[in-house]
Amino acid sequence: MTTGFCPVADARKREFAHPQVQACWTAMDCGFVLVADVFEECVYEALTSFRKDEVDAYIEAARVLGKMGRGAEPVLAFLEEWPAVANAAGHDLLPAVMDFIRAMQKSPNSKAITPFLQTLAAVARRLQSREQLQFYLDIARDLMTRTTGSIHGHHSTFPSPGLPHLFEQAPRLLNLLAMAGLQNWVEYGIRNYNHHPERQEEYFSLQLADSRAVVQRERHGTLFADVERQLDLYLRALWQDADQLVPYSTAFDELRKPIPYYDALGLRVPDVFDEAHGISGIDRYRAVLAHMVGHRRWSSPQIADNWSPFQRMAVEFCEDARIETLLIREYPGLRRIFLALHPTPAEGACDPETTSCLRHRLAMLSRAFIDPDHGYADPVLNDFVARFHALLADGPASTAEMASLALSYVAKTRRQSDQFAKVHFDDTVIDYRDDNRHLWTFIEDSDDEEFFDDPEKKTAQAADVVGLPPRHYPEWDAATQTYRPDWTSVYEALHPSGNPADIDQLLLKHAALAKQLKKLLDLLKPQDKVRIRYQEEGSELDLDVALRALIDFKSGATPDPRINMSHRTDGRNIAVMLLVDLSESLNEKVVAGGTAQTILQLSQEALALLAWAIDRLGDPLAIAGFHSNTRHEVRYQHIKGFSERWDDTVKARVAAIQAGYSTRMGAALRHAGHYLSAQQADKKILLLFTDGAPADIDVTDPQHLRADTRKAVEELDGQGITTFCLSLDPKADEYVREIFGYRWRVLDRIERLPEQLPMLYLALTQ
Repeated sequence: MTTGFCPVADARKREFAHPQVQACWTAMDCGFVLVADVFEECVYEALTSFRKDEVDAYIEAARVLGKMGRGAEPVLAFLEEWPAVANAAGHDLLPAVMDFIRAMQKSPNSKAITPFLQTLAAVARRLQSREQLQFYLDIARDLMTRTTGSIHGHHSTFPSPGLPHLFEQAPRLLNLLAMAGLQNWVEYGIRNYNHHPERQEEYFSLQLADSRAVVQRERHGTLFADVERQLDLYLRALWQDADQLVPYSTAFDELRKPIPYYDALGLRVPDVFDEAHGISGIDRYRAVLAHMVGHRRWSSPQIADNWSPFQRMAVEFCEDARIETLLIREYPGLRRIFLALHPTPAEGACDPETTSCLRHRLAMLSRAFIDPDHGYADPVLNDFVARFHALLADGPASTAEMASLALSYVAKTRRQSDQFAKVHFDDTVIDYRDDNRHLWTFIEDSDDEEFFDDPEKKTAQAADVVGLPPRHYPEWDAATQTYRPDWTSVYEALHPSGNPADIDQLLLKHAALAKQLKKLLDLLKPQDKVRIRYQEEGSELDLDVALRALIDFKSGATPDPRINMSHRTDGRNIAVMLLVDLSESLNEKVVAGGTAQTILQLSQEALALLAWAIDRLGDPLAIAGFHSNTRHEVRYQHIKGFSERWDDTVKARVAAIQAGYSTRMGAALRHAGHYLSAQQADKKILLLFTDGAPADIDVTDPQHLRADTRKAVEELDGQGITTFCLSLDPKADEYVREIFGYRWRVLDRIERLPEQLPMLYLALTQ
């Protein structure tokens, strides 16, 4: 009788007739007989459809799963399901899937690995894109993080009650909800049942009435997954286009709101469309696809190097209108859909005295091009409408002719106010049109002769654009009491280096203060490790206790199970992030010691002393600086990392710090908290050093950024991070208490900063 439990060697020595299958089995190094029995059938699809590197990655992932100690089920589920996942969402998702599995294995949620793998193929077939499946992984990871070990105040002890049920219900839920709806449903369960494990299980297994009610509430609009086949047939039958349709998530706004586009990988469309202006969701999809197909059929790329952004915008409006006119000629029923979805800007709605109205004028022109009954009285607009239709009277015209018409209209209607920063956007966004990235080609990097004469300038400019992609953070809107999702973009980089000898000179300048600090530091240094005995689980065996337990056992008494011991450091377990405001105001001068210095120079001295002091203590310290130039560009510069020592490399970065731009404080605090929260420490301190209130050039209400900074401080408190502000602003009393509560200090005598900053740190951490 076969039981499924055989010696490991029996399974490892299993031989297969096909040499490739045998090679894969040998590489997987698996001892499970159940896996060996079905291995050939599972791996056959991979061998016939995967590339060699993909097969190798597939086998390696199965090998890792087999070594996790969860039995044969995860390996079987992965071997059976992954080929379908790869065909639906792509092979490059495998690292993200394995990373999530490792996170579950390291947490108490390892039992959820099998249901996750068993339903992954069904989920992938439903979502049909890597981006959507990554979003699904993010939702599951968020549920795991926020509900694991949160019951009754315990940490890393109890698994997430709802996580395995989410995986089991995911295929069913994704038949009903878009990704945004699934995210809202999961968020509701976390928020309301985080501390009720039994109810949480019932919620995520769809047994509770309110769980089903939330699903019903989130069920709205036309899901791409429901109409994908119809849209594919629509493209093939009406437009003879068989390109792949790829959905993107509309769950949140990015730096700019996602809009349709197409590239070499397919036609990108939203994952859900609600009914709008009397047009059903599926007809909105048809409008989007028809517009993109029209561009693919009739548009040709234009060289954009010598055109301004305003001119390119005008060309796009005119070319879009030409495409829609040609589409309506071929299928007149599209006119109703286009006119219903195209906004109708009111004539005179934009005030040219205070606002840039170019976008408003172009939206009116676009409407007039496709609407014979537009009703606009502007003679210049009507003249260009007549010229537009004259160009199309004898044929489809061309993109170049539309570009010429658009440039003529911009020149004819140009106003000084078109350059204003305030732009009129009302009734100008046409959401079924794509982003026109296909319409432009750029040949030259610059028209400046100096650029071509000096190749180093070209190299330097190319180096400037290389860097990490931005990290987006929400911003709190106090007026509506809601977050503006992904509102700010934080760009991080390693700070440039200067001359470390300059910092050594600053330390010599404060030698007396350093000597005084050294005496205090010696008192605060952590002592040796302390042994903790009588532990059921620990790092090593406590021999004395173990021998007594053995004697008790031999004599028939109940032995003491606490036979292990562990160690802890007797003293400090602190991680500190020093966040430095590097805005333009640090360039102001003050008189210190009879000589004039900038606040920036005093800050360098203070940073040098503080970093030296903390290095002697051995506390993990990171230093970063920030400044901003609108919400689209918050610069975050790493000066010292937690793992770096106070050496010449770090000194060189401190020596090179410079000040400029504005102070968007909330985004910088959230990003600093992102790094600090990853540190393993009993106490985490974020010390903010600033000389002014939160401000930025794109914000007119000073209370907005102050409220957002206060919200960021509250968020950090919720993560167990203590935020303390040292302000050099003599007017800080007006706002600092509102933002930081009681954790702040205003330094009235700026020249004492090098002395006060290390002393403040010692007071916070003693």
